[in-house]
Amino acid sequence: MKFRAEIDVMPQKALLDPQGKAVHHGLEGIGLDSIDLVRVGKHITVHLSATTQEEAAAQVDEACKKLLVNPVMEQYHFELFED
Repeated sequence: MKFRAEIDVMPQKALLDPQGKAVHHGLEGIGLDSIDLVRVGKHITVHLSATTQEEAAAQVDEACKKLLVNPVMEQYHFELFED
C-alpha cells in the first residue's frame, strides 16, 4: 500500500524560537500587533510504501527519530494518509 505522511516539526516549547521572534517583530512592524506569539517550524511530506498502516507509521517514526528531527531542540507530530 502507498501512504503519505504529513510531518510537523516545531521547536520544543521550553526553548526560545529566534525565527518566531523575528517573524513576530516583522508582523508588529506592518501593523499586526494583535498577534501575541509566533513559533516557526517545518512541514515535511513523505511518500512511502508499507504493508499496513502500523508499519508505515513505524517507518515514519523511525525517520523522524533518526534523521528528520533533533529531539533535543524539536518535537514532532505526523498524520498518515493512504495515497
